[in-house]
Amino acid sequence: MKKHLSFANVMSCLALFMALSGVAYAATLGKNAVKTKNIANGAVTAKKIKNSSITAAKIANGAVIGSKIANGAVGSSKLADASVRSNALGGGVVTSGKIKDLSVTEGKLGSSAVTAAKLSANAVETGKLAKEAVTGEKLSAGLLAQLVKNVTYVSKESVSNALAEPKIAIAECPVGKEAIGGGGRVIGTEATTVAITQSFPQTNTVTGKTTAWYVQAKPIMPEAKAWSVDAHVICAEL
Repeated sequence: MKKHLSFANVMSCLALFMALSGVAYAATLGKNAVKTKNIANGAVTAKKIKNSSITAAKIANGAVIGSKIANGAVGSSKLADASVRSNALGGGVVTSGKIKDLSVTEGKLGSSAVTAAKLSANAVETGKLAKEAVTGEKLSAGLLAQLVKNVTYVSKESVSNALAEPKIAIAECPVGKEAIGGGGRVIGTEATTVAITQSFPQTNTVTGKTTAWYVQAKPIMPEAKAWSVDAHVICAEL
């Protein structure tokens, strides 16, 4: 037999022996025998991972960062009800590009999740506001004070005749309201030489508030037809 030994024969026997030894070694691995230190970096690729094998319990806190989430990967079906909380939105991890359109519904938001700090400038546009969403309680006191309420229209007509002297009409606001506008006109379709000479808001000397509108008119030439002057005022609660 020694006469038939060659280098090739020796190497073949060694290879067979090593192969059989490896199989025997693998067969003798016990449960949990493969530790983290036994796995080379980059050895566990996507093909090595069974579908649905990585559950939430397998992911360490802070392991899933923004760069790990593909754009549009987080859809509505991926979010549990009330899972989007205020303290879960920090750090820039979940950016707008990561979330599919309309995926974050009201049911997905936790209580008080959307705070003022979470809204970017000009984020709340007219189209975002539901009809009648902005109530009096939502307006600041300063803005509310500038709004008019319970607007009314009052008019007052002078006597009608053909006399040459000026005629005056004063339209007054109801109690509790102030004048926010007004004007006047000459009444008399056949009167052609009458003009308004004065028209202005009138201030109450007791309260100091503008509560009426004063109008004066007179003929600029002799007028034979009857005419009158009418004053009107727009009033509101301020």
